[in-house]
Amino acid sequence: MSTTKLQVRFSAYASLTVLWAFLLVMAVITLFPVIVAILGSFKTNLEVTAGATLFPKQWLFSNYAEAWRKANFALFTWNSVFVSAATTVGTLLVTSMAAYAVDRGHFPGKKAYVALQASTMFISIGAVVLRPQFDLMVALHLNQSLWGVVLILISAHATAFFMLIGFFKGIPKDLDEAAYIDGCNFYSVYWRIVLPLLKPAIGVTALFTFRNAWNEYILPFVFTMSTPKLQTLTVGLTNLKYGVGAAAELQLMLAGACISIVPMLVVYMFANKSFMQVTAGSLKG
Repeated sequence: MSTTKLQVRFSAYASLTVLWAFLLVMAVITLFPVIVAILGSFKTNLEVTAGATLFPKQWLFSNYAEAWRKANFALFTWNSVFVSAATTVGTLLVTSMAAYAVDRGHFPGKKAYVALQASTMFISIGAVVLRPQFDLMVALHLNQSLWGVVLILISAHATAFFMLIGFFKGIPKDLDEAAYIDGCNFYSVYWRIVLPLLKPAIGVTALFTFRNAWNEYILPFVFTMSTPKLQTLTVGLTNLKYGVGAAAELQLMLAGACISIVPMLVVYMFANKSFMQVTAGSLKG
């Protein structure tokens, strides 16, 4: 074998080794906090606070039962599922129709509308808008209802809008013209032709929308201050922060956080196929 071929093969092996080493380091950095949280959920509060050992001296599975009882997980999980599911369905409905209208339609102010959507992604005013949002929900008599939270979360749909409009542009417009010839109109093309082809993209968008709604804290906190029974799981987890004598019960918070991850894992399992289809399509393209 020539020296040149040996050098090329050695360079390829070296590059592959560096790549795998980098990926391994990134995996450890990503997974280590999760592993620490899971192991900490089985420890005593003293062990978690001290942080001297990685593994618990005694595995306390009772932490999960106590966290479930103290945080009223059954009720708060249902509230979180309702908010996340309603937000996901509403966001997908609004953004898919908006993206279809922008990509396929022609109307005055189209560029201004897209620019307005883009501005909401780059200009974040955070808690400044909480008061006007709350006042608006008071005027609509939704300030003591989770529907107020859902409507506000649906309105923050710019990211989902641009995700879907990118996929709309990948669907040939020749399909629309063929559907028009067969007697479809603008709306039936969207419902019968374009939307079925968009299922992988909708699955990915639904995954990110559900995750964002599930992890939302400040909005449910503000809207449920006077109605604790409407609290979502992220808000209810704070009830585990202090126990008897105002001592922080970190082990219960870690157990509650681990429980709250489970619904997101279930949603990911259902959306994983769509996510892989989109990824494979992008690599193929």
